[in-house]
Amino acid sequence: GLFVTDYFTCTPRKLSPFRSFASIELFHFHIPEDTVIAVWNLITFKEQGGTFGDQCPDHSITVYFRSGAPSVINPLHTHFPRDTAVPGSFTLTLTWTLPNRTTEVFNVTSPLPGDWFLAAHLPKDEGKISVKVKGLGGTGLYEECQYLFQPQLIVQRLVNIAVLYPGYVTEQSMAPHNRSSLYKVFVPSYTSRVLVEVLRCHGAEGCPLWLRVRAKAPPLHNSTALDCREHAPCQLALDLPFWQHWYYVLVEKHPGVPGSVSFQVTVQLTDCSRPSLARPPFLPSSASMNMPHSFGSAGGLALGDSPSPASPNGTKHPVPIPTASPASERCWPVRPTLRNELDTFSVHFYIFFGPNVSVPPDRPAVFVINLLPVLDSGGVLNLELRLNVSSLCGENVTVFGCLNHEVPLTSGDNASVTCETESLAGFLLSVNATASLSRLRIPYPQTGSWYLSLRSLCATEHGFEPCTNVTAEVYLRAYLSPCINDCGIYGQCKLLRTNNYLYAACECKAGWNGWGCTDNAEAFSYGFQLLSTLLLCLSNVMFVPPVAIAVRSHYLLEAAVYIFTMFFSTFYHACDQPGIVVFCIMEYDVLQFCDFLGSLMSVWVTVIAMARLQPVVKQASVLYLLGAMLLSMALQMDRHGLWNLLGPSLFALGIMAIAWTARTIRRRHCYPPTWKRWAFYLCPGALIAAAAVLLYAFVETEENYFYIHSIWHLLIAGSVGFLLPPRAKPSGRLGPLPRRKGCGYQLCVNEQEELGLVDPAVASINSICTS
Repeated sequence: GLFVTDYFTCTPRKLSPFRSFASIELFHFHIPEDTVIAVWNLITFKEQGGTFGDQCPDHSITVYFRSGAPSVINPLHTHFPRDTAVPGSFTLTLTWTLPNRTTEVFNVTSPLPGDWFLAAHLPKDEGKISVKVKGLGGTGLYEECQYLFQPQLIVQRLVNIAVLYPGYVTEQSMAPHNRSSLYKVFVPSYTSRVLVEVLRCHGAEGCPLWLRVRAKAPPLHNSTALDCREHAPCQLALDLPFWQHWYYVLVEKHPGVPGSVSFQVTVQLTDCSRPSLARPPFLPSSASMNMPHSFGSAGGLALGDSPSPASPNGTKHPVPIPTASPASERCWPVRPTLRNELDTFSVHFYIFFGPNVSVPPDRPAVFVINLLPVLDSGGVLNLELRLNVSSLCGENVTVFGCLNHEVPLTSGDNASVTCETESLAGFLLSVNATASLSRLRIPYPQTGSWYLSLRSLCATEHGFEPCTNVTAEVYLRAYLSPCINDCGIYGQCKLLRTNNYLYAACECKAGWNGWGCTDNAEAFSYGFQLLSTLLLCLSNVMFVPPVAIAVRSHYLLEAAVYIFTMFFSTFYHACDQPGIVVFCIMEYDVLQFCDFLGSLMSVWVTVIAMARLQPVVKQASVLYLLGAMLLSMALQMDRHGLWNLLGPSLFALGIMAIAWTARTIRRRHCYPPTWKRWAFYLCPGALIAAAAVLLYAFVETEENYFYIHSIWHLLIAGSVGFLLPPRAKPSGRLGPLPRRKGCGYQLCVNEQEELGLVDPAVASINSICTS
């Protein structure tokens, strides 16, 4: 056949250590139909400061592959919530072959068409709290190692695959140099059986052919197969085929067989709604509405418009319709559900004349739930069955529910309680008088049609048997939600986005883990949560001594800033707790902004006060106001950047250094002038502040956050008490003040009184001079 190659790529993305599904990077691809091979080129490289990170450590990278929906991963081996079905996925671990770059190729032969999702992450870190250190221009204290991952997809697909029409014969002659012939046939809804047959096979050694059939994609070596040399006639039957999908038929010649082989291929589809008849050669126009556009124009014709028996792809006259299948292959009417979208991933599926469903004893009740492509695969499909015990009339009745994807499971054995066949696997639910409630949760379900079949069976000494005259009543609830139980009280359900694809995941707190934040193996106890909250809140009381010192020294503006910081830091940490010991007086974002602003302003006003700019009142006011505005802007841009603390601190220290240097030069003496000020105040305060910054930047982790950050509060408040300068003493050796003039007279006022250095009651006017 003719091959066409397509190429897809994604932009490189930075990988993060795994904490929850919210920390992974998700990549979305689409594989077209008739693809025979898909090659993923997985590129990983390191970066550090815009260059290759040759010195970065080699962390293994885990990649997950899944078709139809994102992978449900559990690298930490946590417990899933009850009644949760975990779909499987393929996992690949990448290792480094070069110091800064590695490439690995992953091949998939005959992949399923449609959406494919790749998820990648780094191993879990040691709990270090990452502090952003980049400043303006990309400079920082140190450059962080970044691991970037870029997947690329190359697909090779066949074009012009021959289409088999049900009921028609296709003749084929396989040349000596050819190994196989590939066909496909579309299977519409309400098809209970697919029969593929090879007729009139002539070759050098009888019929040296293999017959392979597979749904959705070309067959593989492990697909359903039949050796035509050992079976005559060469017929391959598939029960319960997937509805609304292509089935691929591969006729393969045995290796080493010389000469050409001629044969005929035909396909028969059994309509389960009419078990006594097979499908006609051409379907009515009403049935062809469900076929894809690629089926061709022949399927769109009505019976009255059917052409002559000759049709495309070399088909001949229709073959005789075989005998009807057993009556057990019949199917039952499928009741649709009404889709009601409330919000993103919040969809309820209502049943007409429901939600109470009557399950008769002689036949199952079948329902269909349609999940939209791509849109609904990022949530959780929830199913709930509740049995009305009063409807059983005292009988020992059990209602079984089978949830299957793309085809309802209708078993011929009325006493069967399994939801699996050789080629089909579903999910089993059951309710009875003892356990009247059953739930099922499927995270990241595959899109398409999900069929629920409900059957009522009576328990006897010999197992389950069909009931006689009991019609069970079941309350059925089906809905789509973003997360499982909204992640509980110890988690937060986050809506995430990868380009144009949306999905939801839980982010747990207080030591809880798992897909729904239900694994309490490492959870914090209530006592620990209370202790951590008290430590973080009460440690702010250490700001009371700096407030008293500031008021005593007449630093009223500084005292107001310290009170502001103490108040908002206390209530921010009371609202920021991960557990249930939480108290919020305002919105969390407001409390966080005020806490960060108060902390930075405390450092700013303290250093400006140490610069002794109070005599020049206007300059000090400008610096205070300028600092408040610039810090507010910086916090709005990035609240967690380390330069938000270091930037204003270094700038204020520069102003202080300039002021101290100017005084030292003017006085020709070191400023501050006394060694006691250096030994007992400045040096201890500077050491305490430096220790606080080091703890904040390099020691604080998730495990020790509660007491290390409390120590940070104590150290910062203690350093302010040491560094705040004493009250300024006015100097007696001041120059004469400019004399004021008014009403033609010059007032000669006592300069000491003007400075407020003598008692105004004793002061007198020295002279009044006529101008």
